[in-house]
Amino acid sequence: MMKQTFWAAFPAVSALALAGAVPALAQVASPPRPVTDPASIESPANPDAAPVPVEDLSYSRTLGATAWSTDGSEIFLVTNLTGRNNIWKIPATGGWPVQLTRSDERHAGLVPSPDGRLLYYTQDVGGDEQFDIYAVPTGGGDARNLTATPELRENDLLIAPGGTSGVVSTKLRTEGQVNLALIDLATGKTTPLVTEADPALRWSPVAWIEGGKALIASRTNPNQTFAEVWRVEVPSGAKTLLLGKAKTIYNASDATPDGGLIAVSTNEGTGQLRAGIYDTAKKAWRWLAPTPWSQTAGTFSPDGKRLTVIRNEDGRTSATLVDVASLAETPIPLPAGVNTFAGGEEPFSPDGGRILVAHSGADTPSDLQVVDLASGKATTVTAMALASLKSENLPKSRIVTYKSFDGTLVSAIVTMPFNLKRDGTNPAVMLPHGGPTGQSTDGFNRTATALASRGYIVMQPNVRGSTGYGQPFQNANYQDLGGGDLKDMIAGKQFLVESGYVDPKKVGVTGGSYGGYMTLIALAKTPDEFAAGAQLFGIINWFSMYETSDALLRQYLISLLGDPVKDRKVYESNSPITYIRAIKAPLLSLQGDRDIRVPRGQAEEVAAILKEIGTPNETVFYPAEGHGFVKRENQIDSLTRVIDWFDRYLKGKPAK
Repeated sequence: MMKQTFWAAFPAVSALALAGAVPALAQVASPPRPVTDPASIESPANPDAAPVPVEDLSYSRTLGATAWSTDGSEIFLVTNLTGRNNIWKIPATGGWPVQLTRSDERHAGLVPSPDGRLLYYTQDVGGDEQFDIYAVPTGGGDARNLTATPELRENDLLIAPGGTSGVVSTKLRTEGQVNLALIDLATGKTTPLVTEADPALRWSPVAWIEGGKALIASRTNPNQTFAEVWRVEVPSGAKTLLLGKAKTIYNASDATPDGGLIAVSTNEGTGQLRAGIYDTAKKAWRWLAPTPWSQTAGTFSPDGKRLTVIRNEDGRTSATLVDVASLAETPIPLPAGVNTFAGGEEPFSPDGGRILVAHSGADTPSDLQVVDLASGKATTVTAMALASLKSENLPKSRIVTYKSFDGTLVSAIVTMPFNLKRDGTNPAVMLPHGGPTGQSTDGFNRTATALASRGYIVMQPNVRGSTGYGQPFQNANYQDLGGGDLKDMIAGKQFLVESGYVDPKKVGVTGGSYGGYMTLIALAKTPDEFAAGAQLFGIINWFSMYETSDALLRQYLISLLGDPVKDRKVYESNSPITYIRAIKAPLLSLQGDRDIRVPRGQAEEVAAILKEIGTPNETVFYPAEGHGFVKRENQIDSLTRVIDWFDRYLKGKPAK
């Protein structure tokens, strides 16, 4: 499946004239779709509806990295059954899980050895994202750190034919660029293969070809507006550019063993990602059927006859198998929601007869399913949710589209509580996503479920800058973070008010990373729009952020804001700190103590200023946590604090 790394992110305006008509030329292009009538939003009746306990949400297990065993009899998965993200294995037919690792640290990147005896994975320390390559016996035993390089990050392991070596992406803590290195799997020793000079570019391995003589690799920039496909000779590192063009994405995701065909996602000539197969000998393309929505190419089947493709239509994803010869598409039979291929780089079982997929919806936590490709039958092999989380009693969602201040179409996911009266008295919470190079999708969201089950209408807006709506839409917030995107969010608030359910004086905003930034910029730049905010590891000051964050993230900031010296005024006008003394609404700040993307100093700046001006605020730092909270006790504590904050300041309940 396509490798992509989303580096934490971020974006914003003042008194906003949302009703004024703007010429069509001001609109940002995105796929055509009908505008939703706010009056069509409904709160269904359900006598059994009740607040979902935060503990039940947190004890429902997460679904992280997955992989088939080498013989196809088992599935490895990362989940937090114990409150920590460790590796477990289950029979491929479903059954009781067996724990393989025990650690307080998070695990990812599962890759079984060809002989089936070992499972390789990545692990960092306290969320610092300095990953090492580990190995654990699949039959049980102690895990071993193969690389043990605190200053060098290794991930994206791709095992070479023969099974004794592989290739990894590497990054020095002090550098922005990401390189390629060969790794000896017996000793863990790495040898540089491709060394990138540009700190704004990063390499990732895609597929070994020609029996290990060469590999296909991707070279990309931080904000996903540019990607190239290269052939790299092994062990010399000699490189040949296969696909590349300025300001164009060619994202390779797999190749046939002979290197003749490459699965690619590209926006060449369309402005929207589409999936294609590139013939390297003929230098010719074969395209899937066109669609206004994004397509992402994935993995070839072991026999090379099928290709996985993900379609993203307005925040809902579908998983499809494509016949390589005819390009005929066969959808995987799954309910609407977020449907993806699982299994890392190998979603197909080793014999090619089954495929691993994952499904989630607003009322359905993520679960794994195994699909038999001969019969088309899908069998659910995990049960991640607690028994109390019955889908019929969980809040439902729908996707809506509204027009923003300049006529631009903006889509959002609205999670609606049960049993509300359409009397204009209900509270609501805006929940912007991280990124800004990201998208809210219509899957299971603990925060949305917790709040909606307590009577809050929750909107997750995909404002300009989001992915999934084409390159012009994604690029529309360049040097305008906290400008048009904030106006888009406030237009979403107005949509909820016009539904007849929401009191405009009882609307809050919360989110993490860029969602935390949006919370801060909204409260600071439009102080009368929102009654309360809860920001998680958000950005207050782009200058201090640039100076103190990871070197690779600095390149991402430059791609969004420009040069911090040359474009100083842009950094100032886009920083919440410029407007923060205008904040009236109470603010809760939650921060990981070891976050390398948004360092704790950002939250400290917020707390110091709000204390000085007398605005109600609280700040909590979680030890040994990075960018996002992965320890169960911290997930429970943080979500409980967010709920209590909004109960106090939107519903008027006394503090707990």
